[in-house]
Parts: sequence; structure tokens; C-alpha cells
Amino acid sequence: MMTDTAAEMPRAYDATAVEQRIYKNWWDSGYFAPRMDDSRQPFCVIMPPPNVTGELHLGHALTASLQDSLTRWHRMRGEPTLWLPGKDHAGIATQWVVERALATEGTNRHELGREKFEERVWEWVARYGNTIDEQHRRLGASCDWSRLRFTLDPGPARAVRTTFVNLFNKGLIYRHERIINWCPRCSTALSDLEVEYEEQDGKLYHIRYPLSGNPDQFITVATTRPESMLGDTGVAVHPDDPRYADVIGRAVVLPIVGREIPVVADPAIEMEFGTGALKVTPGHDAVDFEIGERHNLPIVNVIGFDGCLTADAGAKYAGMERFAARAAIAVELDALGVLERVEDYHNSVGHCQRCNEVVEPLISLQWFLNVGQHTEPDSIAGRAHAAVANGDIQIVPERFSRVYLNWLENIRDWCISRQLWWGHRIPVWYCAACGEHAAHIDDPDACVHCGSDRIEQDSDVLDTWFSSGLWPHSTLGWPDEASTDLDNFYPNTVLETGYDILFFWVARMIMLGIENTGQVPFRSVYLHGMVLDAEGHKMSKTRGNTLDPLELVEQYGTDALRFALTTGTAPGNNLRLSDDKLESARNFANKIWNAARFVISAVRGRDDLEGWYELPNPVHREDRWIVSRLDAVTAAVGNGLAEFELGEAQQNLYDFVWNDFCDWYIEMAKVRLRGAEPGETAATLAHVLERSLRLLHPFMPFVTEEIWQNLTAGLPAPAAGLPASIMVASYPSADGSRAAQDAEAEVDVVMQTIRAVRNVRAQLRIPAGQRLEAVIESNGMDQVVEEEKAIMGALARLEPLRVVASGEDGQGAGVSLVVNPLVVRLPLTGIVDLAAETERLGKELDDIRVNEERVQRLLDNPNFVAKARSEVVENERNRLGGLTEQRQRLEGIISQLTA
Repeated sequence: MMTDTAAEMPRAYDATAVEQRIYKNWWDSGYFAPRMDDSRQPFCVIMPPPNVTGELHLGHALTASLQDSLTRWHRMRGEPTLWLPGKDHAGIATQWVVERALATEGTNRHELGREKFEERVWEWVARYGNTIDEQHRRLGASCDWSRLRFTLDPGPARAVRTTFVNLFNKGLIYRHERIINWCPRCSTALSDLEVEYEEQDGKLYHIRYPLSGNPDQFITVATTRPESMLGDTGVAVHPDDPRYADVIGRAVVLPIVGREIPVVADPAIEMEFGTGALKVTPGHDAVDFEIGERHNLPIVNVIGFDGCLTADAGAKYAGMERFAARAAIAVELDALGVLERVEDYHNSVGHCQRCNEVVEPLISLQWFLNVGQHTEPDSIAGRAHAAVANGDIQIVPERFSRVYLNWLENIRDWCISRQLWWGHRIPVWYCAACGEHAAHIDDPDACVHCGSDRIEQDSDVLDTWFSSGLWPHSTLGWPDEASTDLDNFYPNTVLETGYDILFFWVARMIMLGIENTGQVPFRSVYLHGMVLDAEGHKMSKTRGNTLDPLELVEQYGTDALRFALTTGTAPGNNLRLSDDKLESARNFANKIWNAARFVISAVRGRDDLEGWYELPNPVHREDRWIVSRLDAVTAAVGNGLAEFELGEAQQNLYDFVWNDFCDWYIEMAKVRLRGAEPGETAATLAHVLERSLRLLHPFMPFVTEEIWQNLTAGLPAPAAGLPASIMVASYPSADGSRAAQDAEAEVDVVMQTIRAVRNVRAQLRIPAGQRLEAVIESNGMDQVVEEEKAIMGALARLEPLRVVASGEDGQGAGVSLVVNPLVVRLPLTGIVDLAAETERLGKELDDIRVNEERVQRLLDNPNFVAKARSEVVENERNRLGGLTEQRQRLEGIISQLTA
């Protein structure tokens, strides 16, 4: 699978050369399938099924990266682990794609007929539906592909029918004529959640409705949709509004139409809003529909399902497109002298989530699911509310629990029917003989009421979210009572998804999961945020700021993309993806690769590496320090993963590997490997690298596997042996037995000393190859300084380096550095032109002071702090801290140079 020796590792890591080879080996080895162990609690996460029409976008990539990290972590912990992949048939989106293709052929679904149209959609799915599966594989998704599910597969399809029939027989699914959201372009009803509201500029039309019998008196109403006025059947005012006390119960004349409509009193009217009078159009507004029901107002439908005005709008406007009619009606109202005024108006307008068409509220005969109220403990909504309120389901981050509960506390019955041909057809059959209807799990041959074979199935399909709401249990074999997967993996351990579908999907799964199984569908809900561009904007094709994950994989490597998407990001927070972040992640992969090449070359062929795997009792201070730090980060990463703080866990790993291990320990080890007893150093290098690779593997699976294979091939195997892949190696844990606070404190002083000298060298522009004389006052740390003298000399380029107890002056002019408790004296005579450097540093100090004052003034400005983005303010604060630190350091150096 991998290269056999360190000598064969290329000088640079080439992701494209290893990723597909490694992934194939994982799959061929069967690592993605759960390995059952009755003594361990199984882990299960179900993939949010992407649309079968879809191609991988950054939202998918983020979801897959987080789910794969959790999956790999639990698998390495030895738990029976299942990540079950799937795809959604995406009713509206898929039908829309195929209908557009038919249009290019000069035909449409109606000409084909339902059966032929469905055949065409299945052909399209067979040709293009697997695209996103292959793209998930490119991301390293360790799903059990043998369990891949599609929402229209026989198993999930039977679950859908079973659920529908059970709810129908309980009386919870009913058919009723109500006002719903209608998309004229998609020609289907939409649920409230499938309507996206966009702020846009419009007009507010103030229209006078004359009182019947007294045309000199009138009531002024305001509307953004004058085309709907043709369907008005009333005007509503508040019963306590003194302006209208004498007109309640009278009638007004509807302009253009000439129809008399009543003035009714309704407490839902806000007296302070507009004129306090509301035109009531029960057929085209949800609020008006409810007012109309309370006052028995008739319904007049003047806008049809095609978005054009109907015959009830009058001969002049019948057949006219709704927005064209809006303009024409405004002209006529003005000509009649009843258009009081028109003003600019900014309002929120509902659009179809799929095609962005403006949604039209229309009366339609649809199927609904009665979810009940959250206060009813035995209702669907009540049980779903209690599941989160009582802690049976944990939502991460917790702030979304209140959002979820608020939604359920204001929930309405769910419109579950869609006027499409692609999807789960509603399993209700109507009898032409007796007029009855019934729901069936299996297709019936005859009417259950009269026995007639003159039956026909409902033409509508179910809302896509109805079938995906069953996903946690329909994919595991429900309603089959003999399903082993259902017994083992339900409830799922965690649901990981974006916060934007908390209501679309998460709430529906909780409602239907409890209804069907009596158990919650999952124990935890882990919500991530949206991927934004570098400027914090939402990515969209309109903006032209979208990024193709597969192009990023080609450019940076899969591990880099995954790490950039998930590092340093808290649950529920949006994240920005930039070239800098991707470049940094790629550099990290290369850093690990280069460190591994050094370590492997250092340990190759050695015969003194026994015990490297566990390394229970390191002796040397630096070995104790790095192992102590390793165990601390191991504990922190484990806690982060357990608490779903994956971004923080990765940041801790990044800091440890890059700084502690690569920048410090390896550099120290290079010095010690040249010493008399390098064996413990080599064993420690191998131990820390191998354990770091296992810690990193869930997040960066490919580079860690490739390095791990090369590293372990040249090391003596531990007593228990090593598995064939890091993917099934155990995940590290730490018990605290190797904690070494004394070593950490002592090595910290050594590192601070080296940093201080390096800062002076950089500040005074002393060439890297120029060695400096140094005197170190040990002040009680005599043994530490003597033992670390070689390290400090090599890494700070100090020679000669003398160690004194305390109080001995350095020779000549120079700089003294206090690194508590040490004092480091650097004589600089003959090394630095003190006068020239003092003048140069003085100018640099002046520039720093100017910048520091400017940033301080900016932060002192309350308008800036209040109005600027939080990250901008934080950047300026960090900049101020850096400038202050530079100023103080320069002031100290200058004061010594001029003393």
C-alpha cells in the first residue's frame, strides 16, 4: 500500500500521488464497515442526504469533513462505527432539471405522460446521480458505501408509506382546502420553510374605498399588491378604533369591481399600523384567510396557479400576468381618482427556495399533517418539544435549543403534498364508484369500501422533507422488526448538519422518529455554520465568489481543505475560507511531512529503540517536557472531540505539532543526536511523531496514513503488534502519569532565553552566521543552565557561552536580557556599530509610536467599536498589543545601548 522505507519518501508531500491509492486500500480492506463488539457502545451518524441533482459544494465538504472526523475518532476508539451515506431524490429540484432538458427537445412531461416522464427521471438519476458519491470519496469520506441509501429505494419507500398510513389511520393526516404557499414556476405547493424572504424595494399603494350610499366618505387602505384587491371581500378595523366606530357593519364599494363588501371589526388589526384599516383578501393572504373564516367572508380567487389573473378578476384583466396586472390596475385606480398616493416601500417578499420565483398565497386542496401543539404532551409537536426541553436530545451549540423550542411553540400543521410527478406518490386511492378513499401500504386491487376496481391513486407526491424526516430509522431497516442495524444503531449517536436546516430537517426527524419508534432519533445534534468568503460574504454564483471543493483539492490537497474548513471554528458559527487559510493548512501538511522525513532518517537502522511505542519513563528534561506536552494536548483533543469542539481540538494539535514538536523539540533533538547517548532522543522522536499522527488522523487522514506507514515500517513492533493501517489503530489517551511540570517550567525558561537572544539578533540585524559571546547568570538554575548550555548555544548561536552564578558583569558595552530568573549579557563591542544602531532604532521607535497612537485613537472611538465588524475590532486590538510590545522592547534595547 505504502512506501517501505524512509529513503523512498519524496522531499515534498504530493497529495495527488497518494490520496486515491490510500482510499482504495481502505475500502478494499473493509475498514469502513462497522466491526461489531457487544461490549462496546456503537457509534452511528447518518449522512444528510445530498440532492441527487447536486455536485459537491463547500457546505457538503464541511459536513463531510466534520462527520468523517467524528467517525474516524470513534472507529479508532474501538467502537462499532457506522457512517451511513445516502442521497435524496429532491422532488422539485430533480423534476425541474429533467423538465428543462425536455424543453430543449421541444416536449414536456404532460406530452410524455407520467409513466414515461418517471422513466426519463430514472434515466437521468442513473447517469448523473452517483456524481456526488464519487466526490465524497475524494474528500476521504469513510462511509460504509455498501449501505448506501436513496430515498426512493424500496426500504425507505416502504417506511414512507407505512408512516403515512399509520398517521392517516390515526386521523392526523387529512385533506383540506386551505391557503398555502404556491410557486407558479414549479407549479407546486411549498411548506412555510421552503419560502425564503428577501428584502426588496417596492411600492405602497393607498387606495380609497368609498362608503356605500355616501361616495364622499371613504376608508383608505394600503397595499403592496393592488392586483389582489380584485379579490377583496371585506375591510377590517379594530373594534376599539374610534376613527371607524361609525362605519363598522356598513359596506364600502370595491373600486374597479363595484362590489359592496362589509367593514368588520377584528381584534387582530393593529390600530397604529398604516391607516388602521386592512383590505381583506381571504383567497390570497394567510392572515386575511383567518379573518375571513372568523367573519364568514366569501373567497374570491383572482390569481391562478399559473401566476395570471383569473376570470373572477374581470374580463379586462383575465389572463394577464400578475405583475403586469399590478401596474395596469394602479393606472386605472389613478384614473378613477381613488389612488390617494403611492410611496416607495421596502418590504420582505417570499420567494421559492428552489427557483427564486415570488411565491403566491393561494387557496388549494392539499394534504396536511396535524402535529398538534407543544403544550399537548401526546402530540407530535409536544413530544418533539419535550425531547429537547427535557435533555433527551442535546443541541450543540446550546443557544439553538431555544430557537428550536420557539419554532415548535408556534408551529402550524404541515402541508405535506406537492404537485409533482417525481417523488413518493401519496398512497391514497379514490373510488369512482362509491366516492370513498383509503390509504394503503401496498397497492390495492379494489376499493376497501365497496369492492369496485374503479380506483385511482392520488396524483400528488409527498414533500421531500417527509421522506428525509424518516432518515435515521428508514435507512436502518424500519419498519422491519427483524432489522439488526436498527437494533444496533438506533437511536443514532449524533446528527451533524448545518443550522440552516434545523427546522426543515432536524425538527421533522425528531417528530417522526419519536412517532414511529417511540425513541428519539439521535442523542446529540451538532450544528455547524455557513462557509463564507474571505470578506465574510455568503457564497453565491451571483456574486461570483463560489469555490469548487474539487478544484481546491487539486490545488491544496484533501487534508489541507478539510483542515482549513474545520480548524479554529466553533459549533454554530459561520466561517471564512480564504487562500491564506488554505495555504496555511497546506503548509502544515508539508511541515508534518518534512518533520517525519527527519525523524525517520534519525531512527532508521537503530537498535536502541525498544519501548518507543509506550515510552513510559523518559529521563532527559527535554524528553520529559515534550512527552508531558504531548499528553496534555492528547487530553485536550479528546475533550474537544467529546464536546464537539473540533475546531479547538485541531487548533491545539496545530500549535503542538508546529511549535512544540517541530520548531522546538526537533531542533533540540538535532543537537542531542550528535551527543554520546542519542537513543532516548531517537525513541522520543518516534514516539511523539507516531502518537501525533494518530491524534491528527481523523482530521488529516491521507498524509497521516502515508507517514505512519513509512515510520512504523522501520521501527520495532510493540508487544501487541501494530495494525495494518493507522485508520484502525487505537486513538491515544493520556492518564496524566507522564505530566512533568518541573520539566515544562525549566524548558520554558530555556526557550524564552533563546527567543530573547534571537529577537535581539533580529532587531540589531546581526547576521545569522555571526556567533555572539554570552554570559548567563543562572541565579539558582545552575544545573539546568549547565545541562542546557549546548542547546542554548546551538539554537541562539552563542559562542563562547559562560555560565556564572550571579553578579558577574559582562565585558564591554552591550545588551542585558532578563529571562526570569536568568540574566543574559551580550557584549556587542566590535559586533554592532552602537551609534548607528541607536540612531536607526530610534527612527523605528518613532514610527511604532505613531502607529500605536493611531490605532489607540481608533479603538477609543466609540463609533468604530460599535459599527465595525467584531473581527475587525479584534484585529486592531491585537495590532495594538503587538505595537506596544515592539515599543517596549525597542525602548529597553535603546536604553541599554545608550547607557
